[in-house]
Amino acid sequence: MTSSLLHQDTVAELMREVTAAAAAGSARIAAARQPHEPADHAEIAQEIERIDLDAPLGDFDSVLAELDHAWLRHAVWFHHPRTLAHLNCPVAVPAVAAETLAAAVNVSMDTWDQSKAATAVERSLLSWTAQRIGFPAAADGMFTPGGTTSNLQALMLARDESLERTAHLPAAAPRPVRAAALRILASAESHFSVVTAARILGLDDDSVIPLPVEGDGRMSVPALRRVLADLAEQNLTPMAVVATAGTTDRGVIDPLRRLAEICGAAGIWLHVDAAYGGGLLVSPAHRDRLAGIEGADSVTVDYHKTWFQPVSCSAVVVRDGRTLRHCAHHAAYLNPADTPEPNQVDRSLQTTRRFDALKLWATLRTVGPDAIGALLDTVVDLAARVAGNLREDPRFELVCEPSLSTVLFRWLPPEAADPDPWVRAIRRAVWDTGRATVAETEIAGRPCLKFTLLNPDTTLEDVQEVLELVHETALHLTARDHTGKALA
Repeated sequence: MTSSLLHQDTVAELMREVTAAAAAGSARIAAARQPHEPADHAEIAQEIERIDLDAPLGDFDSVLAELDHAWLRHAVWFHHPRTLAHLNCPVAVPAVAAETLAAAVNVSMDTWDQSKAATAVERSLLSWTAQRIGFPAAADGMFTPGGTTSNLQALMLARDESLERTAHLPAAAPRPVRAAALRILASAESHFSVVTAARILGLDDDSVIPLPVEGDGRMSVPALRRVLADLAEQNLTPMAVVATAGTTDRGVIDPLRRLAEICGAAGIWLHVDAAYGGGLLVSPAHRDRLAGIEGADSVTVDYHKTWFQPVSCSAVVVRDGRTLRHCAHHAAYLNPADTPEPNQVDRSLQTTRRFDALKLWATLRTVGPDAIGALLDTVVDLAARVAGNLREDPRFELVCEPSLSTVLFRWLPPEAADPDPWVRAIRRAVWDTGRATVAETEIAGRPCLKFTLLNPDTTLEDVQEVLELVHETALHLTARDHTGKALA
């Protein structure tokens, strides 16, 4: 094994073994009819700690057997129809094959002399995505590991555009002083990565202003107008408004067209975090829900969510490609400024970067965008049907109407007892069975259970089975605790 560790002629053989191991693990889970095998986190940690990394096994078959026991046996299988907890999707088969190809070649996307045609593939996909958004020909973008990085890069561009505009004003204050006056406006239900980005960018602790939402969870436009007026009175600068196209919990899409009109008129950068809802760009049935996204200055799209691609695969796309200059740094050893070929590191926050675009390219070339969008349409429609059933089921309370593919609900205890204390106990007990996964969150300060439907193979019957499991689990918990106090 040691002599052939770096030899490419061993890749095909190893890939066959890996594929067989993954298939065997998947078949075991399918036979057990559950998303994961119950195991305590301490038990798993002990298994891993017993493995001596200084004592190699010597052959890959033994490594696979060990991995099967220590990892695959405990993996959560997102292609199982009752895995309903998080924004993780089953993945398209062509994407898995492309992932293997990219790893085998070990492409690095930073410079042309490391990537060649891979650069052209990536830039073609970014241009195609920009067209789907409705951006002009001058648009550009960059692939990133995920929505958190995409949002960070977008807000960095917004910050630097804002500071650049004020740098040449008469008696302009030093850059740190002007940066201290910058504010980011986002709804109270926006992703936490907005706050993370502000911290990384060195902005003040109060730089992110959470805007209230309407009853349906969408950003309040009147509140936005009021805050903008307040900022003007305080001589503070709104550097960006962050709209969300698919909030993590409700799946809500902010009023994109109205926000674009307000930001356009005021000269404020509008970023749309469409990490979740970006798959609607290829939806045959629901593309209109993104109406107004074309008015943004930047958009985050996570292909590893509603485009059914393996992690990691995200992009930030900008209306004006010239704004990416704020990312550029030229080093003599890597990307001299006079290099004629396109170097993607000039547009990126990363240097070494994977060829993540290949898996999306392979999927599009195999099945086309309409087929990807149809998969998303399937789960969006399923969420509406699940909500309809919950609405008619006296054992449950539907918290709100679904906007995309998340469904929020509570189990209702008998005799009109308070359902809130039971949410966490129910979620943990369902997880412990291994038969399904559900999530929990809070809406308007109250806890609730959450289904995240991202598997097109999940049926209404599958979801109903999970609801029955939730009900049975809850009854068992309440029977064990006659005081009405939730179990720890």
